Order: sequence, then C-alpha cells, then structure tokens
Amino acid sequence: MNLKPLTFSARRLLHCRTRRANIIRYYYEQTQGADRIHPGSFPVRTVDLRSDTVTKPGPAMRRAMAEAEVGDDVFGEDPTVNELQKRAADVFGMEAALFVPTGTMSNLIAVMVHCSERGDEIIVGDQSHLHVYEQGGSAQCAGVHSTTVSNLPDGTFDLEEMESKIRHGYPDAHYPRSRLVCVENTHNICGGCVLPLSFLQELRLLADRYRLAVHMDGARLMNAAVALGVRPAHILRHCHSVSVCLSKGLGAPAGSLLGGRSEFVQRAVRARKVLGGGMRQAGILAAAGIIALTDMVARLEEDHCNAKAFARALLQSDPSLYQLDLRAVETNIVRFRLCDPGLTPEEFCQRMGEACGEEAESLGQAVRVLMFPHVGRSVRAVWHLGVSREDTELAIRKLRYVTQRYREESCRHA
Repeated sequence: MNLKPLTFSARRLLHCRTRRANIIRYYYEQTQGADRIHPGSFPVRTVDLRSDTVTKPGPAMRRAMAEAEVGDDVFGEDPTVNELQKRAADVFGMEAALFVPTGTMSNLIAVMVHCSERGDEIIVGDQSHLHVYEQGGSAQCAGVHSTTVSNLPDGTFDLEEMESKIRHGYPDAHYPRSRLVCVENTHNICGGCVLPLSFLQELRLLADRYRLAVHMDGARLMNAAVALGVRPAHILRHCHSVSVCLSKGLGAPAGSLLGGRSEFVQRAVRARKVLGGGMRQAGILAAAGIIALTDMVARLEEDHCNAKAFARALLQSDPSLYQLDLRAVETNIVRFRLCDPGLTPEEFCQRMGEACGEEAESLGQAVRVLMFPHVGRSVRAVWHLGVSREDTELAIRKLRYVTQRYREESCRHA
C-alpha cells in the first residue's frame, strides 16, 4: 500500500481511550481528521477499508492518461473515448456503450431512456443503491415513480412479489405505467452478494411476459463476473442495459459505462447532455478506463481472497461478538453485525480507526483501520487494489487487539 507513514503525538495517543471524539461516521459521510498529521515518535500505518472508491490510478494508468489522444467527445470526435466505448460494448456483449461521468448519472440516464413518459414507474429493490443512495433522482429529475420489492439477503427479490407490483391499468388515468425493473449486481447493502444467473434468467422471462425492460446497476459487475468465473456478457444476456463503474475496484479516477442496444445509447447521449454529462476532451479519463477494463479485472480475485481472510478472522477472533455468514462473503465486501449491545458500530469503527502508543508497544506497530458503520447495526469493510495481503494481515492484527481490549474493559466493568 503506497502510503507514507503517519506519526501521532505520543501523549495524544496514550490518552486516546479516554478522549474519544464525538464523531459518528455514517456511510458516505466524510471521516473527519482521517489524514491529519501530528508530530510524534512512532509510525502509524493506515488501512483504508471505507470503500473501493478510494482507489488511485497507478503509474501505467497515469501514463496512459498523459499520452491519450483526445478530441471533442460531444462531437463524437474523441478517439480514446470511442475506443473505450467500443471495447466496453464487446465486453458487455451489447451493441453499444456510452462513457458517462458517474454511476449515479448512468443509472438515471437508463431510467430516463427506458421510461419515455413522466409518470412511468420502475420496480426496484428496497435496499438497492439506486433507491437508497441516489437522492431519488428518478423522481426528482425524470418524473419517474418507483415502487419497491423487498431485497432478500442474497440481493435478489421474490419474483411473485415483483409480479404483484406490475401495473395493469394503463392508460387508465389513475395509474402509472410499469416500464422497468432494476437489479444490482453485486449488491452493496447485502454485502457484495452476486446475483445467481438462474434468478436473472427467471426475471428476464417474467419481464418479457409483461414487456418490461431490465436494467442492471452493475457498478461492481466485474467483481460478480470474477466470482462466478464467467464473462460479463454471460451475465448481461438477461438484461437490456447495464451501468458499470470504472472508479471502484478497477482503479480509474472517474467514469462509468452505460451499455445497451444502439438505439438505447443514441437516446442516452441526449439524456447525458441535458444532465450536464457531455464532456469535451474526455479521452484523458477514457484512457484510464481502457486500462481499467483490460488490465484490472483479473486482479479483483485478490480483493475477494483478502476479504474472505478478514471475514474468517472475525469469527475466529470472537464468534460471540461478531456475526456474519462466511458463505455470503462472495466478493470484496464484508458486512458484519455486532452482537454486544455495549459496542455500537460507531464505537467499533472509532476503536479500529485510532492509533495508540499502547498498541504500538503491544504489536510493534500502530495501525489505523478505516471502516464505515452500515445499516442494521452492521459495519462494512471493502477491499480494493490499495489494500495488499500485508495490509489485510495488519487489519486482522488490529481487529484482534481491539477485540481483546474491549473484552478486558467489559470484564473490569462487569
């Protein structure tokens, strides 16, 4: 992990147990003081497991960006963007693809294109990123209504429940018109679960019966493909469109790709423009995307292995304190629950994120492990190219130290 060692004031660190800052870190909330540097006498290693969005482009990617041939992409004249879009379409097994600034914009464009009238309706999982974390953009910007189905622990949903949500009254003036079903793969809130291919196949058959489109929020689609050992196109044959993020585990600094049929992408270009996503010499970013698609996919298996190693260590450390299903750790996300009411997710993350002189003396090195509290008294940790096997071992050592210290404190106060 290419991070310069941080140093902290020994006095401050020796008192860290009694001077806990009143900082509650929530998902997508900035962690205050994460990179603050204090003068001190011993090094502190930081392992950042908050998200795979913290990845940084490496030397080869930066070199490709610096040397990229560019043009005006709004005119369709940026050769590097055109090359990225062509490669993406081939990878997805779709007719065309479009480079857009963000995954949120990509999902919103898909909704706008599939739902041609204001007042149309999408069916979406109640724990999906599109529904929870994208500000209700479908309604706010596109005038599209959402109805939800309950996500199951594996990220799927009951197809009978989905069928019951389909509207049948159109063009009756009282009802919206069902147009689109959205799925998420891998599923973030469900801990990086991979949607089974059998579920996607049955979903597509049901959608076809009612002439509904299927869009996949595939921000981490490549993680799903690696976990299943199949090509992305094999997963996407059950979908009409897909959004794939380049700036998570694939390591690009920005950008997502929206794939679909040629007519769909032509309409998506118009939606991208009105949302402010028409970039000019975007080849500088697209060059990073080409490296991401061609060179960064296979290494995702390393992230999956490191995540599973940490998950095993959680249960070995204290099965009565940490709860998770090892079988559900399929990719690079570990989501676990805290079973002791006295230890909240916020306090656990704070303990993992502190570095103390006492810890340095005990372990030989002080380590800060950054994580986020998540939904339902859980904690989320995400592995990525910035976290090596060595970093994972340090995170495990920190976990054992925090667990031991908490148990000792609990016994003293019993």
